Amino acid sequence: MTGRLSTLQAAMVIARRDFTAILFSRSFFFFLLGPLFPLLVGGLAGGIGQRVQDHAGRPELGVAMSAKDVAAMTAAYQRLAPQLSNLPTLVSLGNGRESEAFDARAALSDKRLNLAAVVTGTPAAPILTGPQEQIARWQGPVGLIAAEAIAEKPSRFPDVALSPITTKTTADETRSRLVTAQLGQTVLFLLTMLLAGMVLSNLVEEKGNKIIEILAAAIPMDAVFLGKLFAMLAVSWVGITVWGLAGGAVWLSSGHSLADYPAPAVGWPAFLGLGVLYFSMGYLLLGSLFLAIGAMASTVREVQTLSMPVTMLQLLNFFFASFAMAQPGSAIELAAAIVPFSSPFTMLARAAQQPELWTHGLALGWQALCVALFVRAGATLFRRRVMKSGPAQGGSKGGLLKRAFAR
Repeated sequence: MTGRLSTLQAAMVIARRDFTAILFSRSFFFFLLGPLFPLLVGGLAGGIGQRVQDHAGRPELGVAMSAKDVAAMTAAYQRLAPQLSNLPTLVSLGNGRESEAFDARAALSDKRLNLAAVVTGTPAAPILTGPQEQIARWQGPVGLIAAEAIAEKPSRFPDVALSPITTKTTADETRSRLVTAQLGQTVLFLLTMLLAGMVLSNLVEEKGNKIIEILAAAIPMDAVFLGKLFAMLAVSWVGITVWGLAGGAVWLSSGHSLADYPAPAVGWPAFLGLGVLYFSMGYLLLGSLFLAIGAMASTVREVQTLSMPVTMLQLLNFFFASFAMAQPGSAIELAAAIVPFSSPFTMLARAAQQPELWTHGLALGWQALCVALFVRAGATLFRRRVMKSGPAQGGSKGGLLKRAFAR
């Protein structure tokens, strides 16, 4: 028994040391006031991604008529669409007349479609089925398309019969879940970028006063890096808890509740739990990269120069995940889920849109593996650049002396 701590035990020692030192410092109070400015920016940028949302969640109008009538309605739509921008997207649902009874309500609840309403009957007597608010808004456009579809142009628009339903359509559900996904991604990005920089500043400070070299001489460098990451993560969670309690108290006192917002596909409890896990993984991934930057930088100016490209790349990762969110099940979403730095944002959005949970287990395992690899790479880089403890070259003086003594 040598009495030397294991890597995990040493990491816990470093984490406890850093966590206690930061939590009871005078600057921690001002750190808690920091999110006021990002929250202001987040409020002003609430419209970011609206174009993506409109494209991904654009509702469709299904047409279930005879083959002749469907062709006439489609041709009329194509003639009118270039001139009118408020027409809904038309989708053919097959031959409704030959199928003895077309169930428009069943089509509206079909998860494979993105229907907001269904028009049946004939162009001369169309029947519009859907939510009351939606069909009331589309009654005029449907009448216009139907009038254009009639071979002998009528003197007046056909009367569009309305058949309202009270159940939620697939288009409504898709659109509402997309809002939740966007909100989750934005909050996750703001918190990660706000808090991950603490890892870099802490490492540079301890490099300057040589504390990091003393720690590296006593315990494995991997344990030092891992301990600092978990200490900063714990400090971040203290800050998030304080902000969440304060903001939640104001929010609840205003009469709001989670029922006022679109529920995610996995449910609120699972979504919030996955949000905790994905924030932790996103923080550890970005923090491990910042530790590697700190290993290469010797001054504060170098830190700023090296960290700026990483910050910009993380912003691109956020945009990449936002773009992938609008294309669920595509190769783009798969790529965004595999890239480590965009994976937390992509998978949190997926939790809002898709009910499957097993995919999140795979994603979290992959992200944890990437954290371990980045920590190991950063520790190795630090040892070679700062501690100068890399492998000796064969032609160096040290190597010649070792071979001389060996003889």
